Amino acid sequence: MLIAIAELFLLALCAAIPTWWFLGTGGAVLSAFIVVVVFSVLMAWKVRRLEHWLAGSDLRSRLDWKGVWLEIGQRVQRLLQQREKTALDQQKRLQDFLLAIQASPNGVTLLDEQGRIEWCNDTASSHLGLDPRRDHLQHIVHLVRDPVFSKYFAQKNHDAEVVIDGFSTSLSQSFKLSVQLHAYGEGRQLLLTRDITSIALADAMRRDFVANVSHEIRTPLTVMSGFVETLQTIPLEEQERQRYLQMMSVQAERMQSLVADLLTLSQLEGGLPPRLNEKIFLPDLMEQIQSDAVALSAVLSGQEGDERQMPVHEFHFDPVPAWTLLGAGSELLSALSNLVSNAVRYTPAGGKIKLTWFRDTDHVCFAVTDTGPGIAAEHLPRLSERFYRVDRSRSRETGGTGLGLAIAKHVAQRHGGELRIESQVGKGSTFTLVFSISRIVDSKVS
Repeated sequence: MLIAIAELFLLALCAAIPTWWFLGTGGAVLSAFIVVVVFSVLMAWKVRRLEHWLAGSDLRSRLDWKGVWLEIGQRVQRLLQQREKTALDQQKRLQDFLLAIQASPNGVTLLDEQGRIEWCNDTASSHLGLDPRRDHLQHIVHLVRDPVFSKYFAQKNHDAEVVIDGFSTSLSQSFKLSVQLHAYGEGRQLLLTRDITSIALADAMRRDFVANVSHEIRTPLTVMSGFVETLQTIPLEEQERQRYLQMMSVQAERMQSLVADLLTLSQLEGGLPPRLNEKIFLPDLMEQIQSDAVALSAVLSGQEGDERQMPVHEFHFDPVPAWTLLGAGSELLSALSNLVSNAVRYTPAGGKIKLTWFRDTDHVCFAVTDTGPGIAAEHLPRLSERFYRVDRSRSRETGGTGLGLAIAKHVAQRHGGELRIESQVGKGSTFTLVFSISRIVDSKVS
């Protein structure tokens, strides 16, 4: 502006001085006035041109202006470029921020002042059954129809989280969500959701485990307490006294077996990985397992030590291959023994039990097949859970702890294998431990 005024002053002065010399003061004033008028018209035209350019859609075009007007146009273009660059940077940061939230394993939902959905990530969509486009600006309480959530949303204090049922399209599958509201901005709220199904399941398993252990121990303790009270208060003949002591011994052994299995399972679940370079010669291993199976059959039938009695179960021991297996000997012995003892306990007298080792291209397997009552298909996925029983009364009659299959499964997994179960009601069952063929070496170790 100062430059324009100075330029106008110089032009008026240059026009007025010669005119004053020839025409006097009146001519000088007239010429100066004409210069001002012309300059003003020219200045108005340039201002109008600038306004027209600023109002146009393309401010990046090359300018053929001169002087201060070129400088003004170029500065406007530079400011425009800086503003566009800043906007692009902010947009990129926003996109990166949204992508980061989108990648979060937790659900994130942005709510406006009225509790309407402004945005949510994919995790929140799956957790709550939302559609970001369809449900945009819909009230969250109208879509999450859970009484617990509705009550929680209506509260003023949201310091604590609440647990609700997550959205599921299947009646057989359900999961638990932890949800919490956080205030931000001017009246807006951030709804965070977290899948805690595994945590809830672990808590339920822990409670079931404690309840099962307590129940398993309570029964023999109750029996033993009754016998102790009887021995203390009632005079008994020696034969009857010995019978009570024998029954107490059976209950004590039952508790010892339970504690031993619990310790074994605890070591398998929380212990260090086993040393799998120990070499186990299968014929030696199976000799002990077969002997224990026959002895257990005799114990369960009351024929222990009586060699004149016919075997209670019909055992079929296939010839054991002269293979050497790499692994942890004590763990493998425990897994195989539990499979065999289960077959003996749950197969009725006169039933058949078959033990066999076999191999294929990729695997080496140990299978125990029995002709017991069989297991319904709905029980098979849960058989290897701790204390899971198909028939609780039958399990207690046979003296099982309910941990044998869990031990076998963990041993198989620690050796890179798996436990497979096949069964049909009325036709018996087959339990198979499957290991990699790489665990077999050919030479016997002395």
